[in-house]
Amino acid sequence: MAHPDPLKTLLPEFDRLTVADIMETDVQTGHPHTKADVLGSFMIEGFGGVPIVDQQQRLVGIVTEFDLLSLLDRGLELGDVTAEDLMTREVVRVSPDIDMRTLIYVLQTNHLIRVPVVDHRGVLVGIVARRDVVRAYLNAQVR
Repeated sequence: MAHPDPLKTLLPEFDRLTVADIMETDVQTGHPHTKADVLGSFMIEGFGGVPIVDQQQRLVGIVTEFDLLSLLDRGLELGDVTAEDLMTREVVRVSPDIDMRTLIYVLQTNHLIRVPVVDHRGVLVGIVARRDVVRAYLNAQVR
């Protein structure tokens, strides 16, 4: 994947990091039959999007605050709708071994705040957010 030239100026300590080094592994998830009101309660605790996984923990979708707002806008009760009904199924995802340049590219080109991290089997292993990237860069600057 090609990267813009300005990223060539990143700190070497930062540039050596991978997603696995900075991702959050304690991820609140839902299942396809989880009700939207339950997902909403996760979101008010600080999760802007909830990955939806199957019984094998494979990522099958994501429900975001935007999805819940769309339900409310249509006058639907959150308790009457499941994740399966409203989740985005085509989820941008990254693997834990990609570098910071690629992660920044994925976040920027897809206008994402956070992105799920999956292993080679599609199993959710974490989530990484823009703030994690910024934190990692600032920490690398201090070193």
